[in-house]
Amino acid sequence: KDSDAEDAVEQLFLVVVAIDFGTTSSGYAYSFTKEPECIHVMRRWEGGDPGVSNQKTPTTILLTPERKFHSFGYAARDFYHDLDPNESKHWLYFEKFKMKLHTTGNLTMETDLTAANGKKVKALEIFAYALQFFKEQALKELSDQAGSDFENTEVRWVITVPAIWKQPAKQFMRQAAYKAGMATPENPEQLIIALEPEAASIYCRKLRLHQMIDLSSRAPVNGYSPSDTIGTGFTQAKEHVRRNRQSRTFLVENVIGEIWSELEEGRDRYIVVDSGGGTVDMTVHQIRLPEGHLKELYKATGGPYGSLGVDYEFEKLLCKIFGEDFIEQFKIKRPAAWVDLMIAFESRKRAAAPDRTNPLNITLPFSFIDYYKKFRGHSVEHALRKSNVDFVKWSSQGMLRMSPDAMNALFKPTIDQIVQHLSDVFDKPEVTNVKFLFLVGGFAESPLLQQAVQSAFGSRCRVIIPQDVGLTILKGAVLFGLDPAVIKVRRSPLTYGVGVLNRFVEGKHPPEKLLVKDGTRWCTDVFDKFISADQSVALGETVTRSYTPAKPSQLVIVINIYSSEQDNVSFITESGVKKCGTLRLDLTGTDASVPNRREIKTLMQFGDTEIKAMAIDVATSKSVKVGIDFLNY
Repeated sequence: KDSDAEDAVEQLFLVVVAIDFGTTSSGYAYSFTKEPECIHVMRRWEGGDPGVSNQKTPTTILLTPERKFHSFGYAARDFYHDLDPNESKHWLYFEKFKMKLHTTGNLTMETDLTAANGKKVKALEIFAYALQFFKEQALKELSDQAGSDFENTEVRWVITVPAIWKQPAKQFMRQAAYKAGMATPENPEQLIIALEPEAASIYCRKLRLHQMIDLSSRAPVNGYSPSDTIGTGFTQAKEHVRRNRQSRTFLVENVIGEIWSELEEGRDRYIVVDSGGGTVDMTVHQIRLPEGHLKELYKATGGPYGSLGVDYEFEKLLCKIFGEDFIEQFKIKRPAAWVDLMIAFESRKRAAAPDRTNPLNITLPFSFIDYYKKFRGHSVEHALRKSNVDFVKWSSQGMLRMSPDAMNALFKPTIDQIVQHLSDVFDKPEVTNVKFLFLVGGFAESPLLQQAVQSAFGSRCRVIIPQDVGLTILKGAVLFGLDPAVIKVRRSPLTYGVGVLNRFVEGKHPPEKLLVKDGTRWCTDVFDKFISADQSVALGETVTRSYTPAKPSQLVIVINIYSSEQDNVSFITESGVKKCGTLRLDLTGTDASVPNRREIKTLMQFGDTEIKAMAIDVATSKSVKVGIDFLNY
């Protein structure tokens, strides 16, 4: 194997840049390969929101009426917002568009996204624009720091995606990155697609105890009590201690070394719950000492239970008060004001806490009040009085005043789904001996979610939250890019195999699959399995099978590769079986010395989030390779 050549390539990257492309917010971080212990999180962004820390920027993108890229993040949002309403309807504004990759069943390179004004643009273009924006920002920052131009070839890129995404979505991200010029199909190693909970897991392994917030209400360790957490880095934590009086939070100076020293190899498990804006996914890992490699024990699960669910409940509440017809019209006619209203909601949403007693005020944009009066002929205040929604009142300053109960009710459906899903995972037989539960991702900042998880699972394991929880994935992704070998074993999300002919066996094979060729009875459409869904796969592991051409005189052999989410697949014609690759091997140009039974070796190699297949004609050593493709079949 040409592993030496690979090692030589490894050294060429001067820096690793990770991009956390989130549903609601995005950001990047980087580290120079010469000093891997320093992770730099990108510069502050211009135009942050009050009440929201801006290490990350909103995942929003604006195209001009001519469909050219204009701006990203706060800049896109603010520019769009300042446009005259008559003008703004020609501009294309996109937000929270990443969820489309999760929800689209048959994703292709042609899938569209819909802008705020209802116009459609190809999803691949939007994703490529967004990645290109990050690429340019990062290269500019690196060049400024280095004092000379930084080349793209010197960068290894890492992009994070949810572990529960289906394969086509992961491949889509890679295609978008190629389009953005981060790497090329000829040089795919320059880009790693990392799974979000894995990245979080890698970072959590490095945590010192004082960088975490332990929600379990244990007795003070080493005589420290929560009030002793003095020090500069603890202002956040203090804040936390104040808010979470009911779940005693302590931060212990690092005495033991790492939290891992408490995990027994091969026995103890931990769960990483990555709760973001769009999705929540959870992975169960086990540690393999001494190197501390990770082994995934139970395949990633989760669903669309991110904090967007809370926004959706707020929208439902508005529909209940003001009427669905009005809200739909308002979103179309005054898109910028709608964005404004959601921003106002966002900062109040972050102020929700279990023990809050005073109401939360949400400012209604003037155009909302004005447009409502035109639309209905009566005032917003009248609508609120008439609606019988108990917890929401009108305050004379032009605000919706929500009681804490009303706000908590908006969180409830989403949090209940997360807790329910976690319970299901805990009940799985593979999931025993869970010692820690790491709560990471942007939504993990919510005290309501923290409390719900702690009260549901605190008796079963320790619930731990890294301090800068919104940046956990970003930092872990950088560490992954510096050392991709750290993840050793994954669970295959799909069953893979090839379609073959087998000798027909009476009684075993269904009669409709019988094919008679040159007097031989074949059973057709047989699915020959390479690997099953949920089977452990070591990274770089190769599975090999040998086949013979059905007729010795064949000039070309075509091997089709199929995948399925089902475990036990017998035939490629079963429902849910999809073709995802073709190997065409030319058998001509061989002399008479070729043995009668030719052997065609077929290999599948399981890589980071990519799978490669290869066929070799053993007699002539001719070979052909293909990457598994989920978008173009």
